[in-house]
Amino acid sequence: MGTGADDTTAQRLRLLQQEFVQPVRTGPGDGRSSRPTHAPVPINLGVVDRIRAAVYEVEHHTRAAVPDAGHFTGEESRVYDWARQHTAHLATEQQQAREALFYRQELEYAIAMGDTTAIRRHPCPQCGCWGLYWRAEARRAACVNHYCTDDNGLSRTWELKRLAQEHVARKSAVAHCAT
Repeated sequence: MGTGADDTTAQRLRLLQQEFVQPVRTGPGDGRSSRPTHAPVPINLGVVDRIRAAVYEVEHHTRAAVPDAGHFTGEESRVYDWARQHTAHLATEQQQAREALFYRQELEYAIAMGDTTAIRRHPCPQCGCWGLYWRAEARRAACVNHYCTDDNGLSRTWELKRLAQEHVARKSAVAHCAT
């Protein structure tokens, strides 16, 4: 579960840092607006906060499992390598929980960058059909199968955490069967 394709989370974080920290530039407008009294913030603080929260979450998760891991100090995208290094000796279930956390964050980064198609690559945890879609207003993935409904007759929706857990479990099962 260590390297290779799992580096995608760090790559997405780096892309988020490099491309999405800058605020969206708007045009000059129609000329009727007043001039601001101070310059706008040169970075997108929402993206910076998201990155800091993700790094804190990984550090906190790692230190909860391995109290003597110490504090993470370094470039934000290296937090995943740091966490894997300190938790490599843990039981398989704990390593899967770590990887599910990483994968959930990867999905969050993709959505923050506007790539909601990352959700479609997952089957519905209930019915198994492919074609989940992102419902931004609910911040959940929804199933497109009209037979896959809850007790109220509404489409089933899933948190990113559940999709990540299912993804890591499937990946682990495939790896286990291959050996």
